[in-house]
Amino acid sequence: MEITPCNGSGDSSVTFYLTGIPSLPKSLFLPIFFIFLLLYLLILMGNALILVAVVAEPSLHKPMYFFLINLSALDILFTTTTIPKMLSLFLLGDHLLSFPACFLQMYLFHGLSCSEAFLLVVMAYDRYVAICRPLHYPVHMTPQTNAALAASAWLTALLLPIPAVVQTSQMAFDNTAYIYHSFCDHLAVVQASCSDTTPQALMGFCIAMVVSFLPLLLVLLSYAHILASVLRIRSREGRSKAFSTCSSHLLVVGTYYSSIAVAYVAYRADLPLDFHIMGNVTYAILTPVLNPLIYTLRNKDVKAAIAKIACPQGPKNIGIP
Repeated sequence: MEITPCNGSGDSSVTFYLTGIPSLPKSLFLPIFFIFLLLYLLILMGNALILVAVVAEPSLHKPMYFFLINLSALDILFTTTTIPKMLSLFLLGDHLLSFPACFLQMYLFHGLSCSEAFLLVVMAYDRYVAICRPLHYPVHMTPQTNAALAASAWLTALLLPIPAVVQTSQMAFDNTAYIYHSFCDHLAVVQASCSDTTPQALMGFCIAMVVSFLPLLLVLLSYAHILASVLRIRSREGRSKAFSTCSSHLLVVGTYYSSIAVAYVAYRADLPLDFHIMGNVTYAILTPVLNPLIYTLRNKDVKAAIAKIACPQGPKNIGIP
């Protein structure tokens, strides 16, 4: 039996073979392709619509909506790192990725995922200042401060995955390394190596815990203060109005961390490999699909701006239930 040699670390001659969903019959590849294509188009159109609406409507030039367009741009970039390759895999059977392409995809996927977690923290802080310190809101949330907060969320998250990605790229792989996944997820690439995978798996797990639980803790802390402030409001109408300004963000946070929980349970539980892969694919697609729906269906200002773009000759005052 011929033994495939294990290349030295960082060998760019390595080719990665994405298995996709191993037990999925080929007869289902085309239906899966159309499902993923539909979801990708919904992500692109929904988030692009929010971007255009916020930029074009002067009444939405507020800190909350500035962070929202950051989130929409992030979701477009995040899904573009993975879904086009998955579409190619299911339609054309294009399973191969070069060494640089795989590690670039891995870095962007995890970096942009971290960016979303930190942007949700910034958005929670914005709601905290708006509700708990309303008189100080114009002073605290200036355009310069908003830009600095958004830039910090992007840069911090994009720097965090670098050590794990660089060290994983130094691992040894076969000439053709089989990745049991639909894209180059860090843990799946580590498991494809013929080196000792324990240190890298541990590092990836520690970074994932930091970028998952630390932002979640900060969001929960913000909402604990918000809840305390809202409960001190005497009028029922005032409490309802305060809660309504947070509802969309809370739903997005819930969706984001629910998809992380699904991916985590799928990896750690004693489940078939296909469940592990689908858990991570759900994480990669679910939040970007739902974010535009949440913000357009639950936010009357965004709905009014979109209606204004769709029907520019229509009535200026649109009744939103």
